[in-house]
Amino acid sequence: MGKISLNTGYCKSCGLCIRACTRGALSISGKTNEKGYRVIAADDMKCVGCGLCYTVCPDYVFTIEDQTGSEWTV
Repeated sequence: MGKISLNTGYCKSCGLCIRACTRGALSISGKTNEKGYRVIAADDMKCVGCGLCYTVCPDYVFTIEDQTGSEWTV
């Protein structure tokens, strides 16, 4: 398990990550990216860094850093 970070510039608001998140840690925010899409936001208190969002995201939005400092990116 690790810490999640978002590159919302890639987000297209498809919602796949939100549906995949079993913890309810992801939602559509009120912010938009340069492409005009409303982007996702993560609740760090709910997120456990399981990687489900990372796995389903077709747009390379997520990076997860594990406890050793190694990163995964889609």
